[in-house]
Amino acid sequence: MNKKSLPLLLLLIVMSVFFLGCSSKQETKVPAAGNLMVGMVTDAGTIDDKSFNQGTWEGIMKAGTDFSFKPKYLRPNGTTEADYDKEIANLHDAGYKLIITPGFKFENSIFTAQEKYADTKFVLLDGVPHPGSDYSKAKVGNNTVSINFAEHEAGFMAGVAAALQIKNGEFGFIGGMEIPAVQRFNWGFQQGVTYANANLGTKIGLKAENVIYQGTFNDVAAGQQLAAQMYDKGVNVVFAAAGGVGVGVINEAVARTKANHPVWVVGVDVDQYSQGFYDEGKTKSVILTSAVKCINQAAYDMIKGVKDGTFPGGQTLTFNAKNDGVGIPATNPNLREDVVSKVKEVFENLKTGKITVAAKGDGLFR
Repeated sequence: MNKKSLPLLLLLIVMSVFFLGCSSKQETKVPAAGNLMVGMVTDAGTIDDKSFNQGTWEGIMKAGTDFSFKPKYLRPNGTTEADYDKEIANLHDAGYKLIITPGFKFENSIFTAQEKYADTKFVLLDGVPHPGSDYSKAKVGNNTVSINFAEHEAGFMAGVAAALQIKNGEFGFIGGMEIPAVQRFNWGFQQGVTYANANLGTKIGLKAENVIYQGTFNDVAAGQQLAAQMYDKGVNVVFAAAGGVGVGVINEAVARTKANHPVWVVGVDVDQYSQGFYDEGKTKSVILTSAVKCINQAAYDMIKGVKDGTFPGGQTLTFNAKNDGVGIPATNPNLREDVVSKVKEVFENLKTGKITVAAKGDGLFR
């Protein structure tokens, strides 16, 4: 989807986060939020998908604990606009005055809902409200906030970190649907590898044949099969930005590592380290690092904005490196200390603009 014509304002609300992490220093004891009612409608997948749904819900749950309210989520029976509309209506009719929706598939539903339910506030993650496929009519209502993430910057940092750790090898990328957010992860990752090869002494290969979009976010078996094919060709590290398809990639990496043929995965959206455990003690993981979007932080901040009366309705916000909205996890057990130190240096240069990452794939593999 083309969002070049849409103004992306830098995040105006204050975020207090640690380097390359989404853990914040929010208050843990705050006054009760009164009648604050917050609901979420999930996208395809479950609330414990180790990815976008789960990250969003964790931020909402954290806010619920801090602000003394009980959140609720609804999972649609399908993934059509009508399915999403139904659950948004159900939350609204039940009295929920802030509804958070994760994913671009909610763009049409929120475009309609923000006018239909003017008494309710909406947060759309990874999308901009618009009718049908017509982005020229995109509109963020005064009761809505649209939040985007600089996935290319997160992918870049993951590429640099992985390249520094492996030093010499072959990388691959498996995406879900070929949509802008997933493409930006891919393009940023490729640029990170290229940067490390040119500036940091690494020798990482990344071939066009090893850049694949599976086409869905839920075909676990297909993800495992694609990963097996890449690993069989000598790929050491696969960056999987693919939801449930990525689960298949991790499963394949775990199986091979258990069989004494160690390979690695770069996780996505949230820190997926715990999903890649391969030992009985759950201390060793195939997740080298993860390209993180601070989804939980975004959800939390919007709820806090409602509570404080500072909800930035009508705005499109961008979580990026400059406001610590993307990066890699604060803790990366599979990265050496020297790698962590160099990655911090690169991240600071990205924050200050000394390094820039393109949000498009010109000159890169698709």
